Amino acid sequence: SGPEEYLEHIQKAKSAVSIPIIGSLNGVSPGGWLEYAKNIEQAGADGLELNIYYIPTDPKFSSTDVEDMYVDILKNVKSKVKIPVAVKLSPFFSSMANIATKLDQAGANALVLFNRFYQPDIDLEALDVVPNIFLSTPQAMRVPLRWVAILHGKIKADIAATSGIHNADDVLKMLMVGSNVTMMCSALLQQGPYWITKVLKDMETWMEEHEYESVKQMIGSVGH
Repeated sequence: SGPEEYLEHIQKAKSAVSIPIIGSLNGVSPGGWLEYAKNIEQAGADGLELNIYYIPTDPKFSSTDVEDMYVDILKNVKSKVKIPVAVKLSPFFSSMANIATKLDQAGANALVLFNRFYQPDIDLEALDVVPNIFLSTPQAMRVPLRWVAILHGKIKADIAATSGIHNADDVLKMLMVGSNVTMMCSALLQQGPYWITKVLKDMETWMEEHEYESVKQMIGSVGH
């Protein structure tokens, strides 16, 4: 599948469901970021995630250069679309709080913490580099859990937590440290889409037992 198939997928999803559809974009060239951001908006997406997914390998490219690139991509895309724009980050910045603040000031509507880079393996028989993709485990949530807590209240942008979120307990923890949104993928691939129903039911049960009246009441209630 390619870009055109993805845009068609957004259109079909938008017409099939009542919930918001958030597109995800990983570009290469400045023109590509802008063109496909507009195309995703026109296809009906309610929001856009910039999955910049950049691994700097040029030793002449400084940390400041990397950060400026993220900010420039965000500013350029924001100037071309009207839908909310989130930036998905990796945890490998030398100063996470600083880049988060820069993106917040540049107009990011949300930050997504964190991306998981695909890490290739070596096939010892074929003597070749091969893809080797693992689903997340609950232990993976510890890094975003900590940074959501650190950034909560320091930036205006919403914070979405991702990586290692598998059940209701994981969702509740992320909300309590300040996440506005939690994202789940590996658990749904393992359990199927109706796992969401169980997660929501388990959350409601826990909230009733602990006398929480709303999710809003819960956000940022622990660790600050």
